[in-house]
Amino acid sequence: MKQLEVQIMGQSYLLGCPDGGDVRLLDAVERVDTAMCKIRDAGKVRARDRVAVLAALNLAFDLSDQHAHQSAMPEKPASAIPASHDELSQRLGALLNRLDNALNRDDQLL
Repeated sequence: MKQLEVQIMGQSYLLGCPDGGDVRLLDAVERVDTAMCKIRDAGKVRARDRVAVLAALNLAFDLSDQHAHQSAMPEKPASAIPASHDELSQRLGALLNRLDNALNRDDQLL
């Protein structure tokens, strides 16, 4: 596993990345950064931890919405969507844990 240094909302993070996962990780970082910056730039929430929670919820909602949409389309391969609601919940929980861990190392909350 290698490490990538990335920027999210102007803050540097060193993230572990599985071999061959660079593109997926950088795509996830781009999505999180975009979501967080959009919330921050709206001006109503400034604290980095609150911005992160709102961004995570928005992304989780979008993922859940995509899952529901894909489930209604039988032509999609079964491997493209989580097998169950429990699997989706586990994946979202893992994402929230990764965000929590990253935020716990951030001593510069706004």
